[in-house]
Amino acid sequence: MLSYAGPIRELIEQLERLPGIGPKSAQRLAFHILSSGPARAHALADAIAAVHERIRRCERCGNWSEHAVCEVCSDDRRDRSVLCVVADAKDLMALERAGEFSGLYHVLDGVLSPVEGIGPGGLRISELLERVDELELREVVLATPPTVEGDATAQFLSDLLHERGPVRVTRLALGLPVGADLDYADQVTVARAMRGRTEMTD
Repeated sequence: MLSYAGPIRELIEQLERLPGIGPKSAQRLAFHILSSGPARAHALADAIAAVHERIRRCERCGNWSEHAVCEVCSDDRRDRSVLCVVADAKDLMALERAGEFSGLYHVLDGVLSPVEGIGPGGLRISELLERVDELELREVVLATPPTVEGDATAQFLSDLLHERGPVRVTRLALGLPVGADLDYADQVTVARAMRGRTEMTD
C-alpha cells in the first residue's frame, strides 16, 4: 500500500504528538509546511529551536522568561504585598491581559492529580512557601483552574498557608461568563455564581 515519503511521514508523526492535533490536522499542517517553501519551514524550525535555547524559568516565580528574572518580578511598580498563584504560565498571561491585577505571581507548574501521579512534590509548592516566608504579603490569591483538581489544589494550598501565619487567602470568583445564558450553564457554574454574587451599588 502506498504511503507518504519518509520525511513527510516523520513530520506528520511529530505533529501528532502535539496536544490537540489529531491525524487529519497533522496531515494538513505537514502539507501546509511543505507547500509554504523552505524559507517559512526554516523560520518555523528556528523559532522552535530558539524557545529551548533562549527561554528559561524565572528563578523567582517560575514563569517562562528570556532572563533569570522575568519582566513581572523585575518590575518595581508591582504590588509586592499580593501574590497570585497560577497553575501555569498560560494562566498568568490570561490574568495579565485582563489588566486587573498588579501584584506578583507564582507558577505551580500544574495541579494536584492523583490519577496522573502528580502529588505535592511534583509542583512548585516548596518554592511558593519560601516566597511567602520571604515577602511581606497581605494576600495570596489562588487562581488554579475551576476543576476538581484545581479546587483540590487550592484547598491544599489554603490549608498550608493558614498553618504558616496570618495571611489573607482568597480564591478567584467563579461564575457565569459575560454573554452567557443561564439555561445553557451547567449546575455547578450556576451554583458558584449564586454563592459568589455581589451587591449592586448606586
